[in-house]
Amino acid sequence: MIPVTKPYLPSRERLDAYIDGIYQRRWLTNNGPLMRQLTQRLEEYLGVENLLLVSNGTLALQIAYKALGISDENRVLCPEAITTPFTFVATSSSLQWEGVKPVFADIDKHSWCLAPENIEAEITHNTRAIVPVHVFGNACDVEAIDKIAQKHDVKVVYDASHAFGVDYNGESLLRWGDAATLSFHATKLFHTIEGGAIIFKRRDDFERAEKLISFGLVGPEIIDGPGINAKMNEFQAAMGLCVLDEIHDNLKARKNIVEQYRSQLPSSIVQQQLHTEITTNYAYMPVVLNSEKQVIQLLDQLQKQGISARRYFSPSLNNAGFGNGTLMPISQDIASRILCLPLYVDLSVAELGNITKIVGEVVTL
Repeated sequence: MIPVTKPYLPSRERLDAYIDGIYQRRWLTNNGPLMRQLTQRLEEYLGVENLLLVSNGTLALQIAYKALGISDENRVLCPEAITTPFTFVATSSSLQWEGVKPVFADIDKHSWCLAPENIEAEITHNTRAIVPVHVFGNACDVEAIDKIAQKHDVKVVYDASHAFGVDYNGESLLRWGDAATLSFHATKLFHTIEGGAIIFKRRDDFERAEKLISFGLVGPEIIDGPGINAKMNEFQAAMGLCVLDEIHDNLKARKNIVEQYRSQLPSSIVQQQLHTEITTNYAYMPVVLNSEKQVIQLLDQLQKQGISARRYFSPSLNNAGFGNGTLMPISQDIASRILCLPLYVDLSVAELGNITKIVGEVVTL
């Protein structure tokens, strides 16, 4: 069986050493030493400041909305956020959980990211934020989005779940926006089993969020306001430190696999047009086929060979119970024809060759 992905598992010996320390200290959560060590190392590796570790990527988005004043605590002001329909469901559902209405704007047909030229028409007096997604680690047009946000005095929160380690013009892509969020789910390039992070532009927003993730507590007997429990624990941090120790080898292996895919896939296969000024983290292997019928045929042929692929992202979220039913023709088109092929570090040359052979046979039918 060839799955669409496998979680990266680092050296057991290295992980055991971290866990031995946890057992000795009996400090399992609440700003433990491994969590603090991982925070520092991630800030250094990613080239960012004001990084806040949290328990998962969805809460990272929700905490960012709260800390930046995008959420509506009273649920009566009907705040809105302009976002993309071509993303994982958490981007939109996290907004709704925080009382913010997701308003969709269509994507660019080449980058698959939120198209700046479609954003401004959706802005109303209720708009509080723009929530773009760096789809599959590809950079949005951050300069154009920044100009729109400044013009209309709204916040920008980037869902950067796929953009771990991606640089833009020589600096971390995560520096753009009022905040950028990461997911450290087990299937991600870098993971802590479950987990996430928020990178804030401003220190005061970081400090506000730091209180929010720990019940609003600022001391043993001092509550600064309503909060939630979104802290990362020491076992999650231990896994993250181990994965980070081996990130270079992980990236090298994934790069080799992606390059093999690109050299072997038929030229008729549409691939994502990457921004010319970014580095690539080789997190996913998405392809767009000629039709939805072809996608279904390919999934069937792959399954017969014990190979899993995923229609990621499908459906377009405007067709999934979010928004007001507005058509998003580009997102809907890409969502109907996209497929993510298997990608993980120990995918063999023979297995990859079999996958591309089946793809070639289906697309030439």
